[in-house]
Amino acid sequence: MRPYTFDQARTVREAVRGAGPDTAFLAGGTTLVDLMKLEVMTPERVVDINGLPLDGITLDRKGVHIGALERMGDVAAHAAVREHYPMVAQALELSASAQLRNMASIGGNLLQRTRCGYFRDVTTPCNKREPGSGCSALEGINRGHAVLGTSDTCIAAHPSDLAVPLVALSTVVHLASARGTRSVPLDTFYTLPGSTPDVENVLRPGELITGITVPRSPWAAHSLYLKIRDRQSYEFALTSAAVALQLRGTTIAHARIAVGGVGTRPWRLPAVERALTGRPATSATFEAAVTRAADGAEPREHNAFKPALLRRTLVRALTELQGS
Repeated sequence: MRPYTFDQARTVREAVRGAGPDTAFLAGGTTLVDLMKLEVMTPERVVDINGLPLDGITLDRKGVHIGALERMGDVAAHAAVREHYPMVAQALELSASAQLRNMASIGGNLLQRTRCGYFRDVTTPCNKREPGSGCSALEGINRGHAVLGTSDTCIAAHPSDLAVPLVALSTVVHLASARGTRSVPLDTFYTLPGSTPDVENVLRPGELITGITVPRSPWAAHSLYLKIRDRQSYEFALTSAAVALQLRGTTIAHARIAVGGVGTRPWRLPAVERALTGRPATSATFEAAVTRAADGAEPREHNAFKPALLRRTLVRALTELQGS
């Protein structure tokens, strides 16, 4: 680990004052500390923000407001989240391990870096880590990599479980910097790799996530998160699906669908949503709707199974939700 300056902040203003491209904010540290040890991330300054007033979970007419420093385990266990946004609680419970969920913050989870092994191995080329060096995954071991939103510079999959249902539910992320505050829809917060895979989101240098708001909606309470992985715990998704339906009788009045494990960012599926809306909530409807799920997919040698697995994951998620 390289030398760095360490500060502790007591207020948001103090935390963002003087923060820039070489500043890292420390909350749970479950991603940052690992990457600093590997020298994948080498900030010159680390600011401990655990003393900031960025906790709290409140529900009002607009939605649920969650502070960036709330721990994943506490959000998953919160009664309002479990009742009104079950797929958010489920995604959190299926993330990492209980020990990590008790440490990791909501803001940190949304900013966690890819688990691509080449990104974490400083001896191999990686455009995300070192722009212009190349992408080892393109012709290397790419079973866990993305098939949607990829480019010829990067195929790393987005790692967050939580971000998938949050994108499906039109979550807004709140940001602060020395220049002021702003709010950004989470589905536009993450960027595609294109020719700049090192730019993963729209955060400006020195900007800090202060919290999120998940809007209230008639479909959020009827929702489910399904995660398919190689083992049942402490594993990242091969595919995952966040599905929410609003029913009028047996007809789907509204659908929200997002998927993970297959995209370079959490992937919303509006074509599938449209194919479900206005149709009966039946197996035949589900099977027909998911044919559009992998539109535009570009699988590689080892992850060519993902488009078919994605479609099966969606059918299973919709079927389980309908039967709940």
